[in-house]
Amino acid sequence: MGNNIGTRIYTDGSQTEKGVGATFYVWSGQNIIYRWLAKLQDYKTVFQAELLALKLATDHATSLPHQPITILVDNQASVIAAANPRSKNTTAREICKSFITNNYMRIFWIKAHVGYEGNEEADRLAKEVAESDGDRLSVKAQISFLELTFKKKMMEDWQLDWEDEDTGRSTFNILPRVLTQPCYWKREEILFFTGHGPFPLYLKRFNLASTANFKSGNTNGTPLHYATECILIASFHMTKPAQQHELIWFRSVASNKGFRLKFQRLLYHLNDFQELFRINP
Repeated sequence: MGNNIGTRIYTDGSQTEKGVGATFYVWSGQNIIYRWLAKLQDYKTVFQAELLALKLATDHATSLPHQPITILVDNQASVIAAANPRSKNTTAREICKSFITNNYMRIFWIKAHVGYEGNEEADRLAKEVAESDGDRLSVKAQISFLELTFKKKMMEDWQLDWEDEDTGRSTFNILPRVLTQPCYWKREEILFFTGHGPFPLYLKRFNLASTANFKSGNTNGTPLHYATECILIASFHMTKPAQQHELIWFRSVASNKGFRLKFQRLLYHLNDFQELFRINP
């Protein structure tokens, strides 16, 4: 592509450890007749910088006298986005509309760092402004970025609240991280993992039973005792973990569908035959 043919606009974006920069400049004949460059907010990506530079380049091109104008871009993703009139990206749709409306403008992708003088200059300018200490250009954030930012903040606040709560600690021990996806525990599984079921210790706590003991003689009327060592329901037994491994055991069985099915059956059995296990007042 000769350097002495018509009006060309080169665009580029760059991201370094110091920031993000975007630029475009207009080259007519052998002279640079206009250039624009700006440092962007640190959260911007290279793609966003490239797309912004292309958008402002097309805006500038429409202000020039109508003549053949070629815009040269070394980022294929931004070219593809700008060619899609149904893109979800508002900036990309606006660029596409400019090319459809102004048929004297053309866009081409060129390979980067292969000796195109104009492209090398655009790359240099983009890196220079990215490395600079100048003020950052305020650009309206994309809705997708705002959604991700708000979701991240929401999850962080939710996690802190979950860690600082005084209640629900049995569930916290099994599910220490908050998630937006449901875990699909059935009612019986919830009763088992929270201990809020037909267990003597729970019933005594709310004065629904006169004692925390039950007929097998154990005074620790917990779900773990029923699931691992109650002599009245040996067919439901699993291997009892050592005390220091109980937390790992609960997390492991909670993630296993087979074990959770066994807990469902255990709770059905305890509910159906409560009088066999509970000591009457």
